[in-house]
Amino acid sequence: MMEQTEIFKMADELKAAKDEKKELEAKTKEVNARIEELDRELSDAMADAECDKFTRNGSTFYLNSRLYASPAAGGRDALIHALKDNGYGSIVTETVNANTLASFCKEQMTANEDELPEWLSGVVNTFEKVTVGIRKK
Repeated sequence: MMEQTEIFKMADELKAAKDEKKELEAKTKEVNARIEELDRELSDAMADAECDKFTRNGSTFYLNSRLYASPAAGGRDALIHALKDNGYGSIVTETVNANTLASFCKEQMTANEDELPEWLSGVVNTFEKVTVGIRKK
């Protein structure tokens, strides 16, 4: 049978590990916030300078734009009906995949002078996020 001191030792180690994990998660949160801030600042500066990519210290930095789309608040069912009613039921499953919806919205916007068609504009929210990608040379 294991001695009580061994159990206490394992309990102390477990607590220490969990405490360390909490500290690392807090630090990760801080670093992620800093990355987001720097990403936004650098992408804005690159856009202002009309610079879509550059190489520095062996890494290529480039502007990367991606459209995100999701159903309007409380409008999931309305979105599904709108897609089906307008001949796009093939992209609808039990849920609408976020990447598929974003691609679809991008296609519709391209075909409609960078605007969502009226039937879609009330049932989906879109926003574009510009980030900076980093690739090793």
